[in-house]
Amino acid sequence: MIISGYRAVWIFAMFDLPTDTEKARKDYTHFRKNLLKDGFAMIQYSVYARHCASEENADVHYRRIQNFLPPDGEVRLVTLTDKQFERMRIFWGKMRKPAPPAPKQLELF
Repeated sequence: MIISGYRAVWIFAMFDLPTDTEKARKDYTHFRKNLLKDGFAMIQYSVYARHCASEENADVHYRRIQNFLPPDGEVRLVTLTDKQFERMRIFWGKMRKPAPPAPKQLELF
């Protein structure tokens, strides 16, 4: 899957993987550790996200994830623009708390 364009995006990886056997738990752990190694951060259980400088860069991470997919279970990937990510509303219980600040962009001169 090739994504075109130069705007910054967020990739969300959402997954439902079996953990009913020792091998399935190992596969789950391997997948999760590879997400972390690839720069993803846990947003909530089984939902991880990472910022990418461009849509082309996001395509690199899509291919990496395809290379370490576990044999069983389901993994969904979705890409959001920075603007779409900004619109996310986060609630804890019935009280709304402010969203954590977005990561700082690196500037190269």
